[in-house]
Amino acid sequence: MALLVLVSTMSFTVDMHYCGGHLVDKAIFSEVKKCGMEMEFKTAENTVQKPSCCKDISITVEGQEELKISFEKHELQTLQFALLFSYSYISLFEPLAEKHIPFEQYSPPRLTLDRYILNETYLI
Repeated sequence: MALLVLVSTMSFTVDMHYCGGHLVDKAIFSEVKKCGMEMEFKTAENTVQKPSCCKDISITVEGQEELKISFEKHELQTLQFALLFSYSYISLFEPLAEKHIPFEQYSPPRLTLDRYILNETYLI
């Protein structure tokens, strides 16, 4: 149950770097490694970047923010169903009735001789 709560509240980002339509690197919790094909040249005033064949894609998976579920949002029919279902499920596990054993008070006879070993008679 704790693992389910941890996974449902965790957010993460998957970063991918494509170069020329081919996947070069992907990373989940760190930066992706670039292929080094980004081209830029410097002029006297500023740095200008040429169009590149590379592209970066980021996919973000957001986790659940609110964990407390209130029963105020549920309707009466839903609550009645949950109550009746839980009652019928619990009633499946009723204890079994005790069996009456009539010879429970009597002790077994004493074993004086083991006749099978004495006569060396064995069932195989």
